[in-house]
Amino acid sequence: MTLYAAYGTNLDPERMVQRCPHSPLHATGWLTGWRLTFGGEDLGWDGALATIVQDPFGQVFVAVYDVTKEDESALDSWESADSGLYRKTKVRVSTMTEELVVWTYVLDAFEGGLPSASYVGVLAEAAEAASAPADYVAALRSRPCRSLGN
Repeated sequence: MTLYAAYGTNLDPERMVQRCPHSPLHATGWLTGWRLTFGGEDLGWDGALATIVQDPFGQVFVAVYDVTKEDESALDSWESADSGLYRKTKVRVSTMTEELVVWTYVLDAFEGGLPSASYVGVLAEAAEAASAPADYVAALRSRPCRSLGN
């Protein structure tokens, strides 16, 4: 097993059960020194895609999972890491009880662009389902989005 930090739609526990049925939740926590942003607007079918970038003042709520090798391969496919859209990187997560070194996905594209309103809604719902703090969820919901028809 290896530890994986979910920060986007994979924050949703039900989604992770479907994608990685053999990989239990280990903890939730914060990825400090990073911020959630969007990029690759030309690569997504509905606007920019979620990613993280280093930021000394940022923090991102994450759910950490104990991922089996089998589930890791399935997740790579779901996240298009096997095609090069996302790449894996090691990061440090702070939980209530420990510091963990985990891997996560980072978009292999430039930062910038706007996500769709529906995508931001899915991200906020996933964070809420993972018991993210209310102010974090509210900040997600208030992010700028693409207008309909753009």
